[in-house]
Amino acid sequence: MAQSREWTYDGVHGTLVARSWSGSGKPTHIVVVAHGYGEHIGRYERLADALVGNGAVVYAVDHVGHGKSAGERVVVQDFEDVVTDLRALDQAARRENPDLPVVLLGHSMGGLIAARYGQRYGDTLAALVLSSPLIGHWDAASQLLALDEIPDMPIDISTLSRDPRVGQTYAADPLVWHGPFKRATLDAMNRGLEAVANGPSLGDLPMMWIHGEDDQLVPIEASRVGIEHLRGPRFVERTYPECRHELFNELNADDVIADVADFIRRQITARR
Repeated sequence: MAQSREWTYDGVHGTLVARSWSGSGKPTHIVVVAHGYGEHIGRYERLADALVGNGAVVYAVDHVGHGKSAGERVVVQDFEDVVTDLRALDQAARRENPDLPVVLLGHSMGGLIAARYGQRYGDTLAALVLSSPLIGHWDAASQLLALDEIPDMPIDISTLSRDPRVGQTYAADPLVWHGPFKRATLDAMNRGLEAVANGPSLGDLPMMWIHGEDDQLVPIEASRVGIEHLRGPRFVERTYPECRHELFNELNADDVIADVADFIRRQITARR
């Protein structure tokens, strides 16, 4: 098992709680992970452990308003600020591990953050992995914003994974947000989607896109629009039949993680 440590740093809108995972050997690269809406970095232990076994040292942070970090719960005023917060984590990882290449992995809302990060700082990255990313278009945000009052309904846990234990654990997790979407966050998501759509492609940055073909939270074809805008010649796509939103918690999660680890390994090897 990877060893983890937790610490804090100052974000744009308050104190953020970060974590890193490392093994006993010397790492060959850094992986920075951006988590999704309403959740926290503690849900990525399995992925982090596998990535450490693949030679990485892994860093992640609870975004503002999420998990153990400061801020009104799940309120994000501007995703540009969240990208800036993630940049500070990236720089801390580089200070602690000089001269190692950095791979960025973002899931869902974290995919939006990672895509925008790639547009702003892609020349500093060795590769980008987008998991079920919230890019392209997301009709749910506009539909909710059109309502006079956003319904107090949590995410349907059955949409997360075919494994019912995933939903049950999610529902019982006190660090997960179980309330309604916040209007400010939905507005920020729409602006973030527009920023990615209006921003540059990622050019030669190696990019991997993974998505479940039965993802009801972030439908695959809606994300594909954003992927086609971002992708360059060094692009790998993996879609998984019958899989839902959280690929790293799906019934075939070991296969998904192996695909991601192999992609990262090939990019790191090619840089040497």
